[in-house]
Amino acid sequence: MELTLDVLKRRIDVAAKRTPADTVIKNGRVINVFTREILQEDIAIVDGYIAGLGNYEGKQTIDAAGSYIAPGFIDGHVHIESAMVTPAEFSNVVIPHGVTTVIADPHEIANVSGLAGIDFMLKASENIPLDVFFMLPSCVPATPFENAGAELSDTDLKDLYAHPRVIGLGEVMDYPAVMQNHEGMLKKLEGASSKGHYIDGHAAGLNADGINVYMSAGIRTDHECINAEEALVRLRRGMHVMLREGSAARDLIALLKAVNEQNARRCLFVTDDKHLDDIMNEGSIDHNVRMAINEGVDPILAIQMATLNAAECFGLKHKGAIAPGYEADLLFLSDLNTINIEKVMKSGKLAAEGGTIKHPARSNMAPAPPIIDSVKINRISYDDLKIWIGTGDAHIIGIIPNSIVTKHLVEKPDNLNGFFQPNPEKDYLKLVVLERHKNSGNLGLGIVKGLGINRGAIASTVAHDSHNIVAAGTSDEDLLLAIEHTAKMKGGLAIIQDGKVLADIALPIAGLMTDQDSAFISKRLSELNQALLTIGCSMQFNPFLTLSFLALPVIPELKLTDKGLFSVKTFRHISVAEQTLH
Repeated sequence: MELTLDVLKRRIDVAAKRTPADTVIKNGRVINVFTREILQEDIAIVDGYIAGLGNYEGKQTIDAAGSYIAPGFIDGHVHIESAMVTPAEFSNVVIPHGVTTVIADPHEIANVSGLAGIDFMLKASENIPLDVFFMLPSCVPATPFENAGAELSDTDLKDLYAHPRVIGLGEVMDYPAVMQNHEGMLKKLEGASSKGHYIDGHAAGLNADGINVYMSAGIRTDHECINAEEALVRLRRGMHVMLREGSAARDLIALLKAVNEQNARRCLFVTDDKHLDDIMNEGSIDHNVRMAINEGVDPILAIQMATLNAAECFGLKHKGAIAPGYEADLLFLSDLNTINIEKVMKSGKLAAEGGTIKHPARSNMAPAPPIIDSVKINRISYDDLKIWIGTGDAHIIGIIPNSIVTKHLVEKPDNLNGFFQPNPEKDYLKLVVLERHKNSGNLGLGIVKGLGINRGAIASTVAHDSHNIVAAGTSDEDLLLAIEHTAKMKGGLAIIQDGKVLADIALPIAGLMTDQDSAFISKRLSELNQALLTIGCSMQFNPFLTLSFLALPVIPELKLTDKGLFSVKTFRHISVAEQTLH
């Protein structure tokens, strides 16, 4: 709400008890995240903001009946597209989990559709209950080692900073460009810094010297830590460390080992990439808070990390606390250890109760035709899928369950006349990445170990960050059909066995999202999971989520792009056959 003279006068009059508040919450145990106390005070609300704490009267009185009252949770870094629904439907799902504000990075759709994709996300997130702030994508494409659907320069981004919900530059993942002073990257960094905006990092695998470079460049956060040692390096150099617990990357428990009373104020919770069914079943930031408490973190400290810490990290001066002048985004909790959310108030109004959204948002933003028509490929043949490895060792992508980091393996898989042969018993599968934005015909081929598919093939247009078609399987026949079926749907996920489609989800919005509601997507995801069991998956981790990160060449150690197998350590493409590596 714009702070006009009339609004300011009303707020002061209520604070001074000259006029009654719109709403007063009584008999609540108020969690003060500034002092980490629990206080019994009334909360006086006017125009969606808190005007005072103490003893107040209002036009409406809510009896909290002894419930704990916490600030609304903030997700400090999330890609809404990873939930495969529009921002409106995303808000319907996360608000009942206590998330009232998110810091979103639309680089998924931007890598497919460029400025049109960002514009879609900005407009589609207007007038919904959830407050969505944006960090502009810094790396489109993520690296020069793959083909995305768009390229965004500092000139493309500069006008977007005028948008009131754009607050910074998104995760800078091209460390070499920063380290080597590439002009285009420096202009993006300068463009954000000159406007006083924030810059997110993406410091996967960087040591202390690398963090020196990032901090010197004005990059102040990292969500890519995977162990306590990495987290401490970043904390000691002044970074905000984002404790991530998503669907594919589950790092929270490992990172909590670095958190203590002295440094916790520099830590916040994020989900990054989380599938809709995982949000519905586990939760969002509320799940992170519960996990932290279960690992021994004091409940009030965990709530502080989920609220005030995130707000202060991004300069959201009116969010993250229950105090005069702060927005009335409030959670009613029956228990602090389980974070059982009874009610959610957004801007002083009841938004969710008993896990159910009160007034579901509906998307009224129709995507532009280029966003819908984003899959452009020619047919590929069996010959196109042949991988020459000779009779020796090969470079193989090794899966680490529940991690987006992979191992660079050198092993000797089966071959027939020198060509790789998938072997489900040894868990060697064929991996394919096909460029799908410009019909270039670029095709990357590799071998993956540990994906856990015994038969058939899976394919998806969700392939971070360029979102080409990625597919893995035990036979070329099923691989070809999986790729063709995914393209026929204009994007999505598909499971094939013996020439038949077992399950699929169409994602026609940039090949990443659907305009269907969460109930529909939940049902289709359930069908996908059942089909994954049919093709032999153990489901110890989600193979689609793991597959989606096998094409991301900024995460160690070995990945596959549409240009071929990529060594993150040497930052160059290599041959699958080991003997050709020099």
